[in-house]
Amino acid sequence: MSSRVFPRPRCLRCNLPLHLCLCAEIPRVETRTRFLILQHVVEIPKKSNTGRVAALALANAELLTYGVQAGSFDTALLSEPGTWLLYPDGPTAPQDAPMPSRLVVLDASWSQARRMTQRLPALRALPRLVLPPPAPGMLRLRDPTHPSGMSTLDAIARAVAVLEGPEAAAPLERLAALRVQRIAECGTLN
Repeated sequence: MSSRVFPRPRCLRCNLPLHLCLCAEIPRVETRTRFLILQHVVEIPKKSNTGRVAALALANAELLTYGVQAGSFDTALLSEPGTWLLYPDGPTAPQDAPMPSRLVVLDASWSQARRMTQRLPALRALPRLVLPPPAPGMLRLRDPTHPSGMSTLDAIARAVAVLEGPEAAAPLERLAALRVQRIAECGTLN
């Protein structure tokens, strides 16, 4: 007899195991700011990935994959006026700069995001929205490797709060907390 554990089937939409599926809980969040979520190819199969869930919730979001093949990502998308980069450090936009009309979010680990910015000069040229580090006690599934680290969904919720106010961010914050709570109660992503 084999003691091999087979992974549970996953939801094709939110990518979580079916018993943790969040699809019925995903709100539709309207924002003035458009979001371009640039998902590293390695993140796609991860059950812990929140970029896909954020894209499902945001009415004004586009999810693109980075790293599938060389030259497959059109960097001209990054040169649209009013585009900023959500990034945990680096030079911030000038105080008098108009708020972004579009925000690029890197859905990747900290090291993947750093390499993406090194390999895409267009990302380095964008003004940056730098969020303050998360408050102690923030619900998380794992400890971040960077002091400002958080899930993509948490980062987008915090960016929406900065750009459009806490009321606009509240549904995303609730979704992020529900996701962590549901996974923690179950004890596993399998």
